[in-house]
Amino acid sequence: MTEARAHVIDDDEAIRDALHWLLKTRKVPCTTWASGEAFLEALQPDWSGCAVLDIRMDGMSGLECFDALRARGNTLPVVFITGHGDVPMAVSALKKGAFDFIEKPFNDSDLVTVVQRAMESDAARRSAATLRQEIGARLALLTAREREVMDLILEGKYNKVIADQLDISMRTVEAHRSKVFEKMEVRSAVELAQLLKLHSGSH
Repeated sequence: MTEARAHVIDDDEAIRDALHWLLKTRKVPCTTWASGEAFLEALQPDWSGCAVLDIRMDGMSGLECFDALRARGNTLPVVFITGHGDVPMAVSALKKGAFDFIEKPFNDSDLVTVVQRAMESDAARRSAATLRQEIGARLALLTAREREVMDLILEGKYNKVIADQLDISMRTVEAHRSKVFEKMEVRSAVELAQLLKLHSGSH
């Protein structure tokens, strides 16, 4: 996994240098790019952190770069830097899923705070996605019969009811139940329900 970092994309060298210095002094790893095209060309799917995009640039605009990112299915949080007249554009970008925007001239601390929040949100989303994958892998270990028993456990059915419904003995239900808990790495039906709720959470 690559280190999470802020990718600053701005065609103004003075702003790039200032932001690079600012983020480094606040211990935020940072890479700068002179254009949206250069950033998209280098972009790797496993990059994490956030992108800080100037909304107006020569060549590809910040909005075009954002659209291209999303068209690739990339979910890196994007913070736009905007001039005063660009606020309506920035608001429409927020509706499309941008993380936030900050107006020039910006307060250094405000910018760093927004960048850190964007990076934290990316980390939280990635760890949730990893957990969902892990839960999916545990579910894949269950046999068809164990899945049936698990579904009935989740409906709050008692072992005796499950035994009658599936036409198996109570002892067999208990054996399946303990296998389900073992494979799903839970200790109770409540934990099992909470785990599966996470798994079916927003993808």
